[in-house]
Amino acid sequence: MKTESEIERMIQWSIPKLLDYCRKNNWAGYDPYDGLNSRIFQALRFLHFKYPRLAVIQLMKRSPVNFRRPLLVPKSQNPKGIALFLISFIKLYRLGLLKDDEPIRTLSERLVELSSPGYGHAGWGYNFDWQALTGFVPRGTPNIICTTFAGHALLDIYEYNADTYFLEMAVRAAKFIQDRFYREINSSESFFNYMPVDYKLKQIIPIHNASLLGAALLSRVARKTGNKVMLSYALKAARFSAKRQHDVGSWDYGEWDVLSQRWIDNFHTGLNLHALYSIGCDAGTSEFEPHVRRGLDFYRQHFFGKDGAPKYYHDRLYPIDIHSAAQSIITLVTLKDLDKDNLRLANAVLTWTMSNMWDARGFFYYQKHPLWTIKIPYIRWGQAWMLLALTVLEEGWRAGEGDF
Repeated sequence: MKTESEIERMIQWSIPKLLDYCRKNNWAGYDPYDGLNSRIFQALRFLHFKYPRLAVIQLMKRSPVNFRRPLLVPKSQNPKGIALFLISFIKLYRLGLLKDDEPIRTLSERLVELSSPGYGHAGWGYNFDWQALTGFVPRGTPNIICTTFAGHALLDIYEYNADTYFLEMAVRAAKFIQDRFYREINSSESFFNYMPVDYKLKQIIPIHNASLLGAALLSRVARKTGNKVMLSYALKAARFSAKRQHDVGSWDYGEWDVLSQRWIDNFHTGLNLHALYSIGCDAGTSEFEPHVRRGLDFYRQHFFGKDGAPKYYHDRLYPIDIHSAAQSIITLVTLKDLDKDNLRLANAVLTWTMSNMWDARGFFYYQKHPLWTIKIPYIRWGQAWMLLALTVLEEGWRAGEGDF
């Protein structure tokens, strides 16, 4: 176990190196799911069908060799990645680890620019086309994940500089989710869909992290504005997912058996816990605390090796994914008041990650498998998430007076 001073040094020397790497790349890069951005694939019109698209995405995502440069996939900025960077920057500035707020000002403007055209700065989507089993989604189409993280970044900017323009944008984003993503099953059950419910996908499927993230943004906006109607939407969706938590504390990824969504993974579970905890805090209710405590117990017992290695799935170690490492740290620190051992475990996860997935050039690898490591430095999936994880852990270290 590293000492408190060693943990602090590890965090404080890795953050500047990671920031420098991302800044030199203009906060842009590749993504595990950006295969359809290939200019060669786009030119081969006869491949523009469901299964060729799925094959390209999966090949690029799973390959230990990065084919993006020969296949002419450009590096680009991802709206969710920009939002994550912004959330980190504001925390770092307050911690005294970011001396100049120029990146906050620059990326605040960029986040606004990256909002999806035609939605009044209310929705954000991915910077790539993506093909799901249920349909095709062109780049820029608003989804609840990108919109939620953009909304939280906008609220953070408003809290940082008191510019009401960013609060108004966050309110528009929350209202957009309320109006276009909300799906009522019956008089007592509802959830927020991944895509707008009027979009042309074949199925509307409850996916717990998507619904809870949407509910968490609405809860935060409702707390800021006093909008009780918006809060009622959020609570109803939160209860939908809380009701479907298994007795052991886990959630399936989604509720559609046809697509075999009955898997349990690290970072989606962490997102569920973080969102449900935030909803309770913003709504001023203890209703969800038993669910969060039960979920945290399951999370701690099933997603970590003895050495701190963050598992991807609850029942097997590999692949070890950088997103799982980042979300593990964020979840454990966020819920540190519910288990006094959370900071120690977060420290173990960071120590393992720095030893196994950190590159001295200033970035984190994508995945570790039993016989190989995929060393591609994905900007949104890896670098933006790990910057936030390092920042949140530094906050937790200071709030806990270094008590690991």
